[in-house]
Amino acid sequence: MTTTTYSDDEARWAAVLAHDTAADGLFWYGVKSTGIYCRPGCPSRRPKRENLSFHDSPAAAEAAGFRPCKRCTPERIDAGVRVVAHAQALIDAAQTAPQLTDLASAVGLSPFHLQRVFKARVGVSPKQYALRQRTEKLKEALKMNTTVTTALYGAGHDSPTTVYAPATDQLGMTPGAYARGGAGVRIHQTVADSVLGPMLVAATERGLCAVRFGEPEALRAELRAEYPNAELVDAAAPLMAYVEGVRAHLAGRAPSLVTDVPGTDFQRRVWAALREIPRGETRTYAQLAEMIGQPAAVRAVARACATNPVAVVVPCHRIVPKTGGHGGYRWGPERKARLLELERV
Repeated sequence: MTTTTYSDDEARWAAVLAHDTAADGLFWYGVKSTGIYCRPGCPSRRPKRENLSFHDSPAAAEAAGFRPCKRCTPERIDAGVRVVAHAQALIDAAQTAPQLTDLASAVGLSPFHLQRVFKARVGVSPKQYALRQRTEKLKEALKMNTTVTTALYGAGHDSPTTVYAPATDQLGMTPGAYARGGAGVRIHQTVADSVLGPMLVAATERGLCAVRFGEPEALRAELRAEYPNAELVDAAAPLMAYVEGVRAHLAGRAPSLVTDVPGTDFQRRVWAALREIPRGETRTYAQLAEMIGQPAAVRAVARACATNPVAVVVPCHRIVPKTGGHGGYRWGPERKARLLELERV
């Protein structure tokens, strides 16, 4: 979802309700009934709206008589977090992506320093972040039946050619096809048996695009909701190589499967790193972040794992909490536990 500058109280209240850590460093809130103030991402129980006041800095909150929360330590948000939050807000509010030099000047850092700090905390460069935001704006506009041309320029594309270029294309299909819910795209799908129960396998002409586990009808409905106007062909024969390939992964072999899973540069790096984790071993989100050379981007790494569309082939199940246990899994914790058990054996 596209972030916001949190410039009004309603946007700030929504961020507090959502425990939105992306808003940390952009504002703070005080709770009149307790006399404390917090950062938006504080995990504590949400207060009543009428008890809140919003502040632009810890100093402003303390001047209003509030003391810092001991749980989220809002006064300790360091300068790096605040600078990155400021840069994100400027990118979000800009009609077109600002140049790195202009962005650095606005936040008071050199371009090199901003690039390094931003990438360490967000997981991508300012340019890549701006591209991601531009893509989200484009998707939102297309879903509202805006014309493709209007949506492209409204999202900040300089020309229609940039949305088709490999370096800036984040849709995985043409904007027109996306706006039409995948119209013009043929996706073969089938539900097959596996050691984890029913398994939906789907592929475009370019490669494997979905591996999902669950109830067959629910899986088909989910794929249909994702691509409401695509040509979904229920046919097992064209997909047998993929089905057997996924089964091979489950059995301990790792055949090379061509995938068609569009994502940001950062997501692709995370998914590639997941494939490097040996079978029978696990890593934490922090360790995965270190694997891609972005140790501070733990939350961004977790989001990339959660959006992995091809289960097992990209083994996000090998990521476990640092506190122990198996942790959550999109296809159910029981399946994750079973997968890890199979791999240990």
